[in-house]
Amino acid sequence: MRLLVTADLHYNHPKSRALADEVIDRMNAAGGDVLLVVGDTAAADGDAFERCLGRFQFAGPKLVVAGNHELWTNGPDSYELLHCTLPARAAAIDWRWIQGEPFVADDLAIVGSVGWYDYSFAQANLEIPLRFYEHKVSPGAAERFEEFAFLFDRQDDLPAGAKEIVARWNDGRHVKLHRSDREFLAELLQQLERQLQSLADKRQIIAAAHHLPFRELLPPPHSAQWDFAKAYLGSEAIGHLLLRFPNVSHLFCGHSHMPCDLHVGHIHAINIGSGYRSKTFYSLDV
Repeated sequence: MRLLVTADLHYNHPKSRALADEVIDRMNAAGGDVLLVVGDTAAADGDAFERCLGRFQFAGPKLVVAGNHELWTNGPDSYELLHCTLPARAAAIDWRWIQGEPFVADDLAIVGSVGWYDYSFAQANLEIPLRFYEHKVSPGAAERFEEFAFLFDRQDDLPAGAKEIVARWNDGRHVKLHRSDREFLAELLQQLERQLQSLADKRQIIAAAHHLPFRELLPPPHSAQWDFAKAYLGSEAIGHLLLRFPNVSHLFCGHSHMPCDLHVGHIHAINIGSGYRSKTFYSLDV
């Protein structure tokens, strides 16, 4: 079986759409047996999600998981989008939402999850207190907005130079989960664990998680602003769960827009590496 995988098509972004069209055309021409898109296809508002997935001309099963951008909305509830609205919209155009229903073909299974973050990838050298990560704003950005003034009620734990780091993670403005990031991730991990346990008799499982499950997949050190953002790239808890299951052979992810291909324990971990300025796909024969 040949599996074609891509991620981070960002079809609602004007500068990204033409590149997404081009990689979709290449995938249509490449052919394969199963197609997998690992998150950030498009924001949920509007019809870019359907327009992007509808461009794939593919006879075999088409599998999709959400990224954080699918949860961006002007509406009130990203959680409902993830669990109800988006799965129904995917099914209406003949795509399988594998976070809710893993794909099984004989002795092979493919599981998926948006994944999420719990700040376990926060860079210790920045010494930024947890409360800033929880509100998705660095000290330098927080002091520019009155709404974050409460974050400075205590300042004795702020390291020198912290206010020079100016960054915001836009999930804080556009994602409405009605629960903490850690609570949300715990729910997702429980769901994924149940699925993995139900597939224990399968010879091989391929996992897809939009957010990074392994620290080894993080981008190299860059500016303090970019290093602040690493807290939102994923969670080591996802990787710990996957490593518990010896039949998980591969992990596909995206989100960081940085290609990476390495082994962590028994798992071959592949970050597709698509971003706003370039798109690519991966072909795997299993």
